[in-house]
Amino acid sequence: MSHTTSETGAPQPDERQTAETFEKIFFELRKVMVGQTRLLERLLVGVLCRGHCLLESVPGLAKTLAAETLADVVGGSFSRIQFTPDLLPSDITGTRIYRGSTESFDVEFGPVFVNFLLTDEINRAPAKVQSALLEVMAEQQVTIGGVTHAVPKPFFVVATQNPIESEGVYQLPDAQRDRFMMKIVLDYPTPDEEMTIIDRMSVSPPVPSQVITLDELITLQERADRVFVDRSVSQYAVDLVQCTRTPERFGLADLSTVIGLGASPRASLNLVRGARALAMLRGRSYATPQDVFDLAPEVLRHRLLLTYDALARDITADHVIQRVLATVPATWVSPKPNDALQRPTS
Repeated sequence: MSHTTSETGAPQPDERQTAETFEKIFFELRKVMVGQTRLLERLLVGVLCRGHCLLESVPGLAKTLAAETLADVVGGSFSRIQFTPDLLPSDITGTRIYRGSTESFDVEFGPVFVNFLLTDEINRAPAKVQSALLEVMAEQQVTIGGVTHAVPKPFFVVATQNPIESEGVYQLPDAQRDRFMMKIVLDYPTPDEEMTIIDRMSVSPPVPSQVITLDELITLQERADRVFVDRSVSQYAVDLVQCTRTPERFGLADLSTVIGLGASPRASLNLVRGARALAMLRGRSYATPQDVFDLAPEVLRHRLLLTYDALARDITADHVIQRVLATVPATWVSPKPNDALQRPTS
């Protein structure tokens, strides 16, 4: 099912133009970033879905560089907040200040009023500071002194955390983690990639060029909303999430002692939204169960609360997700969206 106009009636770019746009975006991103293809793809999915991403890795794997480069490529404003134990919520959102010259209170906006916000080492601040991001991430607005202020659109949060340290680190609250659409875990580069990093970054690092405007990015977000999702694709996403809550229904009764709390409905929503965006990145106007399958680790891993038994047996959320993905079957989906509309689903 194709669409040629946007909600405002303006003509939409055709699929070839969209594919060329994404090719240019990836070219500029890869000009700076070496490897990390999965990271770049997932970040773009998050932007297209109006979601937010949590990046986890050891130091030095270009988490900050990836977020800043993405902002440069799409021409958005960028701000970086270094989370520390002494940070206050008002340092993030802003506060009311008294102006002696006018004898009145004025609002000093915080660094969240940008298009791309990087919260570096988010787990180094206490929970009350982390929770200051809840409203702006969920509703894209900030309330200061009883007055609500909208942040610029598009708005995208990239948070980073370091998993190797325990001192001076505060675990993210469950509600905070659930606000992130995806948790992306980065791995070390290969030897060839590391050699390329040395050659490319040691003397004069490349500078990315802006490829699209923010208005064009918003148009791409609207186009992603229109990607066709067959009922069977949505059912597959729901089945994956349901399996994390009641694994015995899917023949995985042994996971009942491992999973303390399954994924929330946000997981189902984000699996479907992400499948739309990933399908568009891959040049299709319809989503497939494979798109849901590919995104499931990032969407689910931070939403599972494991039991002490699982931790004692060194069972991780990724192990559980792999069991779920290997067990839950996907329903057939038509490659032709119009046919899929007419085909009854099981």
